Amino acid sequence: MMIDAKGIEKSFGTLKVLKGIDLQVEKSEVTSIMGASGAGKSTLLQILGTLSTPDAGSLIIDGTDVTGLGRREISRFRNLKLGFVFQFHHLLPEFTSLENVMIPALIAGKSEKTAKDEALKLLDTMGLAERTSHKPSELSGGEQQRVAIARALVNRPSVLFADEPSGNLDSVTKSEIHNLFFRLRDELGQTIVIVTHDPELAKMCDRSLFMKDGQFIAAE
Repeated sequence: MMIDAKGIEKSFGTLKVLKGIDLQVEKSEVTSIMGASGAGKSTLLQILGTLSTPDAGSLIIDGTDVTGLGRREISRFRNLKLGFVFQFHHLLPEFTSLENVMIPALIAGKSEKTAKDEALKLLDTMGLAERTSHKPSELSGGEQQRVAIARALVNRPSVLFADEPSGNLDSVTKSEIHNLFFRLRDELGQTIVIVTHDPELAKMCDRSLFMKDGQFIAAE
């Protein structure tokens, strides 16, 4: 079991956004979470990714009870064990593709040579071997998102979390990004949790869950 979440609750003021969520994800499984805006999908993803703390419940990721970690420990756990891809790539504009991908590895304390070697390998896997010295403004939207995925993977995370990863892309590029996720699962054994509104992507996943009013429900 890669993720074991039980009884996750989260409120903002008087608004209860998550109402006792249970979620188990196996290693190398690709799981999608769907639902209307306001259903609680992104809040759940933030809690699973340790970016937000639940009001109640337990969360074990890759054998570690993350709800019991202190602030510094959780930051290190997140850097080493979790990767994130968002709708907007959040690449640093002043750095090249290679430098952007290297940053999490350097933060983790890896040597510059190790970070560079890992980054080059991943950029090659992403089909970007010829674009390593290009800055984000010199890349297409799909290329920028692939750099962002490489950056998320540079520390070989246990889980890759993706929040609307293809929501900002044209249909051809979107299809390329979708296929890339499953290649990562097949070639690297990557566990991936994706929040999406895209039914095509959800159909491709090993499992697709639906949220409504802060709970999982049967597909409607």
